[in-house]
Amino acid sequence: MSQPTSSINKLQFILDERGRLEREGLLIRVRTIESPQGAWISVDGKRVLNLCSNNYLGFANHVQLKEAARKAIDEFGVGPAAVRTIAGNMVLHNQLEEKLARFKRVEAAIAYQSGFNANLAVIPALVGRDDVVFSDELNHASIIDGCRLSGATSVRFQHCSPSSLEEKLKEHFPAGSTRRALVVTDGVFSMDGDIAPLPELTEVAERFNALIMVDDAHGEGVLGDGGRGVVDHFHLHGRVDVEVGTLSKAFGVVGGFVAGRRIIVDHLRQKGRPFLFSSALTPPDTAACSAAVDILELSDDPVRKLWSNTRYFKEKVAAAGFNTGASETPITPVMLGDAKVAQEFSRRLFEEGVFAMAIGYPTVPLEKARIRVMISATHSETDLDFGVDKFVRVGKALRVI
Repeated sequence: MSQPTSSINKLQFILDERGRLEREGLLIRVRTIESPQGAWISVDGKRVLNLCSNNYLGFANHVQLKEAARKAIDEFGVGPAAVRTIAGNMVLHNQLEEKLARFKRVEAAIAYQSGFNANLAVIPALVGRDDVVFSDELNHASIIDGCRLSGATSVRFQHCSPSSLEEKLKEHFPAGSTRRALVVTDGVFSMDGDIAPLPELTEVAERFNALIMVDDAHGEGVLGDGGRGVVDHFHLHGRVDVEVGTLSKAFGVVGGFVAGRRIIVDHLRQKGRPFLFSSALTPPDTAACSAAVDILELSDDPVRKLWSNTRYFKEKVAAAGFNTGASETPITPVMLGDAKVAQEFSRRLFEEGVFAMAIGYPTVPLEKARIRVMISATHSETDLDFGVDKFVRVGKALRVI
């Protein structure tokens, strides 16, 4: 029996879109990791220097985290078997949240399945269709999606610009307004590595009586005293209403959390939909996250090593003639502009033994393609010298330096 013409052709749009992505050098090709995360890993059968994972402190394969996960499996099994509000709230979850609150120096914290889910939980719980959210134009996709789900009016302000925020607040949130207002910014911007001017943004938000929230996914374990994040870095405790963090980057595991005032955290236990309608973090993941917090509570050595490596690598690549943009953190974008050039640069690096992925549109703006280098505390200076040498070799071959 022949198929209707409409059925045969209805997926042609997917083939057309794939063809366009290939032509423009924007098609994402996913490589496969065949070893634990570390300075050197096995990727698609090749041993390569790892310069693109978020394993800032080397915790993803840390012996203490692995032991905590094994112990949790023995005591609690592999899964929670329910959402936390029904039968999935384990003592491990309570312990992790208490540790996170102490570490972040806030009243309370609540854990989620991912940092993405944390943003989807908190934004719609704080604002709705009668309210307005003011969001940095380069905020992470999870913030954008959280704003959309809230139904609130979403207003973008210029990147890292307190004056633009003030202008937008004056326009959309006049004095005496009965609407609620929420100001949201990344703490560290994941593609450029720059840090939000949080003190100035907080001051503007306070003058308008707006809530202020920071997504500190790339600041946790990196900025502040012992890696306590951007709020600690700027000494803004008690002034920033909501801190969103991830447990999948510097903490080396998976999950996310919201930290801040107890009244807000208690509200999220009632209204944060990922908490209410999705199963809890697994026992081994939760225990491993707790172990990561324990390590940082005891020593800031991993954070110090991360920053030492960051300074070393950035000085070397800058001296070689590469442009690393506005980065102030271990996120080091090597700016190339053209997406096809970035893809070819990444491919040649891999041939030379360096794993560093090209980032292009829509993750970054058109003509802003780059190789995003992620520095880790696990790297040695010898590793970084090897990486710089290969960057220089490929850069010269492609005539970008």
